[in-house]
Amino acid sequence: MNLLQLSWANLKDKKLNSFLSTLLLTLGIGIISLLLLLNKQLEDQFRKNLRGIDMVVGAKGSPLQLILSSVYQIDAPTGNIPLSEVEKLARNPMVKAAIPLSMGDNYHGFRIVGTTGKYVEHFGGELESGSLFDKSMEVTIGYKVAEGSGLKPGDTFAGSHGFDQEGETHGDHLYVVKGVFKPSGSVLDQLILTDISSVWDIHADHDHEAEEGGEAHEKEVTSALITFRNPMAMMMLPRMINENTKLQSALSSIEINRLIELLGVGIDTLRALAILIMLIAGVSVFVSLYNSLKERKYEMALLLSMGATRTKLFFLLLFEGLLLAVMGFIAGVSLSRLGLWLFSQTAERDFNYSFGEFSILPEEFYLLAAALVIGVLAAAIPSLGIYRINISKTLAED
Repeated sequence: MNLLQLSWANLKDKKLNSFLSTLLLTLGIGIISLLLLLNKQLEDQFRKNLRGIDMVVGAKGSPLQLILSSVYQIDAPTGNIPLSEVEKLARNPMVKAAIPLSMGDNYHGFRIVGTTGKYVEHFGGELESGSLFDKSMEVTIGYKVAEGSGLKPGDTFAGSHGFDQEGETHGDHLYVVKGVFKPSGSVLDQLILTDISSVWDIHADHDHEAEEGGEAHEKEVTSALITFRNPMAMMMLPRMINENTKLQSALSSIEINRLIELLGVGIDTLRALAILIMLIAGVSVFVSLYNSLKERKYEMALLLSMGATRTKLFFLLLFEGLLLAVMGFIAGVSLSRLGLWLFSQTAERDFNYSFGEFSILPEEFYLLAAALVIGVLAAAIPSLGIYRINISKTLAED
């Protein structure tokens, strides 16, 4: 029987101590691994959907809310703004592109967004089947919408008012599905896109009633995604819009960096807690092996008298610490994947976002190295006691 087999046999002999030490390592490694996974995938989602969008303009309110609702489709809009203001902004020499968005309805929890073909081009949308919407009441849907609702080209459906599935249904106005987008990994996957005139046509009845009451309303949109033509625009446009118009501007990168910083406080706290748990696990391994050495002192002396070297017995205990570290790492990484899957299910249900990347991250190899270092250090100190065993005295005492 080699040293590795002997070490494994010793760990099985001390099932409770081995389990507790492994459990602590598992929890520490699992939390850190999950934080690494979530941090990477959240940042990937943030950056991918934000790419090419320098600024969002909309109604006065929270700038972060404006970004979340217009770019990520995970919050309520701040209100509506006149289309004429957006068209005026689009003609500004410092603006390269302005994509209007009109929101307010959903179908089975998937948001219906009125926009133009530029929105599809911006996110690199490609058709899997059918065609792109071309006129009012035609829609092209993301692949998640097709999977979740069962809609396909040629089907018709009625949207519900607001973002709640239980909202009032616009039964008199049916959308026609013209096509389905290929998976893109962007917000496009979870949206129902239609021409912006569809939103105006559906709400025309309300506008007509307002006009009869003596109030004529000009056409409105919810917000607009702005791309700058040059860096100077970032310096001048936001202030000009906020001070001289009824619109609100929100710089995408600034607001998302602020959000990431806010999330970072909680992430750093959890990471510190996980590191503390790993250190406690190292102490647990140390105490377990130290007590094990005292209990097996006679056994060690007997092995030494039979020809085993002290170095060999030193490595025997060292392997026990390494085995605990490896088991803790494997269990911790597995636990983090389970946690990511559960988180993804919740995000999918509430926001239609999924986090399905379960591959090993490069940073997790550093986590493995840290676990091995903790295992080696925790095992090495009590293992040095092998060199202090007095063979004749120990055998005589027992």
